[in-house]
Amino acid sequence: MDSFILYALAAGLALALLVGPLGSIVVWRRMAYFGDTLAHAALLGVALAVAAEQLPMAGVGLMGVMIASILFWLEKQRDLSTDTLLGILSHSALALGLIVLSVIQAQGFNINLMSYLFGDLLAVNRLDLLIMYVSVVLILLVLKAILPALISISVNEELARVDGVAVERVRFIFMILLALVIAVALKVVGILLITALLIIPAATARLYSRSPKQMIVISALMAILAVVSGLLASLHWDFPTGPAIVVAASLLFFVSRLLSRRG
Repeated sequence: MDSFILYALAAGLALALLVGPLGSIVVWRRMAYFGDTLAHAALLGVALAVAAEQLPMAGVGLMGVMIASILFWLEKQRDLSTDTLLGILSHSALALGLIVLSVIQAQGFNINLMSYLFGDLLAVNRLDLLIMYVSVVLILLVLKAILPALISISVNEELARVDGVAVERVRFIFMILLALVIAVALKVVGILLITALLIIPAATARLYSRSPKQMIVISALMAILAVVSGLLASLHWDFPTGPAIVVAASLLFFVSRLLSRRG
């Protein structure tokens, strides 16, 4: 088997290990719109990183952390709802990213925008893979430390406060983790499709799960199955890999939904 296929598979599996647990929490806490906001802001991160001749993954990660920090600060003002703030941040970052892209392209920078928007999994190299796996391990270690608190907050936030959980701090850490996942997903499914890969396997897992931990495990397995199926479809029919992975995840969801209704 060619090395680029093995690299692509390894990168896809790394992302699947992340979207299982984080996607489950996104579904529990109804944070899909926040994921979309980070994805839109990622375009600005890509543009700035390319202009600075740095790794786009680093630019996306830094921009995601910045957006999460700004949202966390704005939420404390309590004068606007969270969805309004997300709408402002999302479209402002997207518009600014498009402006920066147009400026740097006019200066002669060559940017393959489609690969950033929809991923370029088959172009993953050893350096990408190393960065991804180091990031995955660090993110999962932090997530493991805050997972009990996250589950408690998702079940009942007020009760979690009474039990002594530092709700704001845990929420902020989780927002940062989501921002880093967007950066990790850049090569696999791109910045436009990562939210789909976060929520679809988790939504599918919810049909079969009877506990939070069971949902996390099943969600990761569904993500792995979607990655493998999408990669095989891409190689066999020459589909774009990122969209093929998301379509595979969607098919798993709808088939599972139909089967659960019949049961």
